[in-house]
Amino acid sequence: MGIIDEQRSLCEDLERLEQACADRSLEEPKTIRERLLRDHQIAKFVDRFQQQSSRLLDIQADADGVRQKEIDSLSAKDPFDEFYKQLSQIKDFHRRYPNEPVENLERAYKRRPAVADGEFVSASEIDTMFTGEESNGRFFDLTRSHEEYLNLPGVKKRTTYLQYLGLFDKFDRFVRAQKMNDRYFSHVNGLAEYLESFLARTKPLQNPEGIVKNIEEEFEKAWKEDNVPGWGKLAPVEGSTEVVGPQKEEAKKEEFWCAPCGKGFGNKNVYDHHFDSKKHKKAVARQQESGTRVELEVRGPGGQESLARLKDKAIAEREWRVRALTELMKTEREGTMTNVERKQSLTERERRMELEAHYQENSADPNAEAGDASDDDDDDEKIYNPLKLPLAWDGKPIPYWLYKLHGLGVEFPCEICGNFVYMGRRAFDKHFNEHRHTYGLRCLGITNTTLFREITKIDEAQRLWEKLEGDKKKKKQANETVEEMEDGQGNVMPRKVYEDLQKQGLL
Repeated sequence: MGIIDEQRSLCEDLERLEQACADRSLEEPKTIRERLLRDHQIAKFVDRFQQQSSRLLDIQADADGVRQKEIDSLSAKDPFDEFYKQLSQIKDFHRRYPNEPVENLERAYKRRPAVADGEFVSASEIDTMFTGEESNGRFFDLTRSHEEYLNLPGVKKRTTYLQYLGLFDKFDRFVRAQKMNDRYFSHVNGLAEYLESFLARTKPLQNPEGIVKNIEEEFEKAWKEDNVPGWGKLAPVEGSTEVVGPQKEEAKKEEFWCAPCGKGFGNKNVYDHHFDSKKHKKAVARQQESGTRVELEVRGPGGQESLARLKDKAIAEREWRVRALTELMKTEREGTMTNVERKQSLTERERRMELEAHYQENSADPNAEAGDASDDDDDDEKIYNPLKLPLAWDGKPIPYWLYKLHGLGVEFPCEICGNFVYMGRRAFDKHFNEHRHTYGLRCLGITNTTLFREITKIDEAQRLWEKLEGDKKKKKQANETVEEMEDGQGNVMPRKVYEDLQKQGLL
């Protein structure tokens, strides 16, 4: 292919990439999995667009003069000579490679491209991109970091995973002596790398590389101005161990640091004699045997301060990055804590059912072609609901935690309503004032329905009604058999009351 043809092909490819990005941006994904698939496809298209644009700019610059040479050959006295020359080259190529496939740019960027080419993101790649705990990028999976955290010096072993999710970005709980440790640096570094990876996997269109770069620039500025939380500059004065910064008391004790032993010294003489001790020699030998690089130990005050300061900066940079990324993904963190708290309230059977429902949901292939409209309509009408959860206002099942919160799994049958079963205490309490229950009572001959709350059996309702009617009749009969008397002023009263008043002389 000539330079001009390659330039034309690149321009066509850029237009198709732009159209593909526009088509996918107009989509409204129904699930998180579909949204991730769309975002990662658009991110791949943008990367390819940048690559093709760079290649097109290089051709346009024509640093080696090949493009201008081809233009001159086409604008010669007889351009047909060059045309037939290139035509013969094309025929010769196809004669030697008759089965060479032709790249179809029109199909390459379709709505749902074939995954066999391996060029763009497929649904299976989205599934393998996240762990089961992350649930397609909705929650963090910091179980490994939690295990590393429990092995750090100065950490309570009873810290649960839920507690760790609330304090993994709070580093002021550690003093500098605990931070100057290889395990602590490995823990913070792994935490920062995981958060960067999570950001790139869940938000590919928000320029995660640029976000991380801005965080690093902010840290460099704060480090120069000595505004990094928890890290103050060591500024020893000659003959003293005074420091400037929030870690003043800790720095007094740790001005001289020994990396192999992981220990700080506040006195220079003690620090110098420490190198001749058996403990230090064993620590150095242990690092050499394990292949660990032994850090350079400078005995001079200025050299020691610069070495410790570099290590401080490396740890402080990771802590700064973890804080910034955690603040950026505050919603995911809160969702993770809620999800962990919800899972702790589930039984083993409920967890297994939820896991099966999650696998069933992910088994649907979003890359299926939308060729048959009837099939799509049937799929839209069918809602997967293996747990038989009630439907919300949008026609979709309510969340399982809400189902458990309202006790919708508890059955309350009512014989008066025709053995109808009410799910949940709230629905059961409300049904006593509904037409179904009051109609059932009227069919039994019961008119006063307010006295029959919490009664669901027919025989109990009948016996209670008979008792109420019997008491009512007895009271009526008792009122009818009462002998009445009348005083001199015309007041009518029962005979017993009349006699009592008469004995007291009140009449």
